[in-house]
Amino acid sequence: MNQTSHYQLEQIDNTALQRLCGVLDQHIASLGKALNLEITRRFDHFTLTGKQISQGIKALENLASIAQERDLNDSDIQLAAIEAKTSTHQDTEHHESKVWAFRTRRGNIGGRTPRQNGYIQALLKHDVVFGLGPAGTGKTYLAVAAAVDAIEKHQVERIVLVRPAVEAGEKLGFLPGDLAQKVDPYLRPLYDALYDLMGFDRVTKLLEKGLIEIAPLAYMRGRTLNGAYIILDEAQNTTPEQMKMFLTRIGFGAKAVITGDTSQIDLPKNIKSGLKDAREKLNNIDGIYFHVFTSEDVVRHPLVQKIVDAYDAAAEKEQ
Repeated sequence: MNQTSHYQLEQIDNTALQRLCGVLDQHIASLGKALNLEITRRFDHFTLTGKQISQGIKALENLASIAQERDLNDSDIQLAAIEAKTSTHQDTEHHESKVWAFRTRRGNIGGRTPRQNGYIQALLKHDVVFGLGPAGTGKTYLAVAAAVDAIEKHQVERIVLVRPAVEAGEKLGFLPGDLAQKVDPYLRPLYDALYDLMGFDRVTKLLEKGLIEIAPLAYMRGRTLNGAYIILDEAQNTTPEQMKMFLTRIGFGAKAVITGDTSQIDLPKNIKSGLKDAREKLNNIDGIYFHVFTSEDVVRHPLVQKIVDAYDAAAEKEQ
């Protein structure tokens, strides 16, 4: 049976209250929807109607604390709702109930599915993590968020983002411009993630100082990367030799994340994917963690999940 409770936030100024509620109280409406509550307000007095009043009050308190410092975003609202729910279910398994997130200038970046939550936990706990799964599961974006979180906390000295310059059969020699211009399209998704998480000006400054480096995989040969957060994206398009070369670049105080989708290999058919090879050879090594996403973790347009399932089903029939 639904209950109604009145609650007043104490010691909150008008600026923080405006941030908490959002334009036309949109944040409050989103929080109510996430917790299955009806939440209305008059100034700093809130009325909550539903079955989980305590969850709503806890979420409001947490969001009010954040609003004292900065604007809120959708991720903040969703994380506050999840934290409020899990705080009342302490009997569930620890890895299922705990909310993991990265703090960036964009706000808290957390998982939207249990597997994304587990991936974030793995990124925080392990030095070498493989993230495998279809497009749209957040494997690259969350890895970049982990790197941003680490450099902002001074846990690493720099970020190195790497991609093989192999895409859909296209060859670099046929692309216009010098080498930097040729490889730029392949690295653009990494730039986009950085700009979204850190802002254009901040990323530009760190690039100029060499604290962020974005480079094609070929540039990694012969280097040792100490104190760096290294991400290899689109790793399904590496050869076994390239994968071995990349993994042996990892130096002291470094962390590495390798992401890819083994269903989207653009290598010639007679060349084995380095990502598949690594999973076969390194799967049982302590300290190396393999995390697998499925179509259920796709957070893009709802049709993307159905498209992924259809292609996977067709691939199984062809085998």
